[in-house]
Amino acid sequence: MAGIYIHVPFCKQACNYCNFYFSTSSYFLKDYLDAILHEISLQVDYVKQEKIESIYFGGGTPSILSSQSILKILDAIIQNYDVNSSVEITLEGNPDDLSSDKLKDLKSIGVNRLSIGTQSFQEIDLVFMKRAHNLDQAINSIEKAQQFGFQNLSLDLIYGVPTQTEKSWLANLSMVKKLGVNHLSSYALTVEEGTPLYHQIRKGKVGNVDDNLAAKHFKLLQNWSDKENWQHYEISNLCKDGNYSRHNTSYWQGRTYLGLGPAAHSFNGFSRQWNVSNLKKYIEGISKGIETYTKEELSRKDQFNEFLMTGIRTQWGISKAALIEQFPEFYSNFEKYLKQVNPAWIDNSPENLTLSNEGRFYADGIASSLFIES
Repeated sequence: MAGIYIHVPFCKQACNYCNFYFSTSSYFLKDYLDAILHEISLQVDYVKQEKIESIYFGGGTPSILSSQSILKILDAIIQNYDVNSSVEITLEGNPDDLSSDKLKDLKSIGVNRLSIGTQSFQEIDLVFMKRAHNLDQAINSIEKAQQFGFQNLSLDLIYGVPTQTEKSWLANLSMVKKLGVNHLSSYALTVEEGTPLYHQIRKGKVGNVDDNLAAKHFKLLQNWSDKENWQHYEISNLCKDGNYSRHNTSYWQGRTYLGLGPAAHSFNGFSRQWNVSNLKKYIEGISKGIETYTKEELSRKDQFNEFLMTGIRTQWGISKAALIEQFPEFYSNFEKYLKQVNPAWIDNSPENLTLSNEGRFYADGIASSLFIES
């Protein structure tokens, strides 16, 4: 089983915290679409005839694309790859793009899952993050999506925002319940170098983010999910009644995925590759038949570290039997390094290593402490 990710690098405006590759100009939009359609045919061998179980339009802001453009991309994928009849097709959308006509069209062309970038249900947070939508648009987009038959909905929420309080963060979570969605992706606000937020903080125009506030919000998120019987199945992802993101879950389970578009990443277990993070260079490279990606072959140590990093983030954790089977040469080191991890951060059974609720906040650091150094 494999997944396909399509990076759509266009946005109406720049959110102040975002460090993903994007452009606020649509000048190259037509050329980008031509390049994507060409790259789809060029990369067929990457998935080696595996069945495609998920297709994910991410960004940027994929909802900027016309429904006709999305349909052309889907048709090209279906023509070139072995796509499962029950494939999960997710499109990330901003609330201000999801009009009734847009939702109707998306439903008619086969999109069956939406990931809506609400980020917050508090106006003060949306203004701080320079989001293009307001509170009413956030709520209306979700309710309209449900009216048009989108029951598989995911929302994005950001916590640790300087304008947030514990009360307002809990109000955001209460709204998730009230709206009846079944999936939530929730991330701590981080300050990435080069972003507008980074420069605003350096100039003293806004306050810095507070790691202690983010930790408090994360604990509130954990308590909320336990109370509401949601599964916190990955550090940043929660779902109700087993409505996992099929696409994202494939990342954490080490399955093959192909990334298309500028800055998109691909992985097949033995190598990873990433396209150039430049729209013009990507388009020119594809049109001239020049490779637009950089490829890295993964050593056994790299593969082992990848196995740890992805597995430890999930509720299923790291299977020791799978670890011994796939990486027997590193198991003794794993046991050695594991003894140095704070026992309060892990649940270490004979079968699996999982993180405790407290340990989940330190997942990346715990994983790196178990790595085999290259």
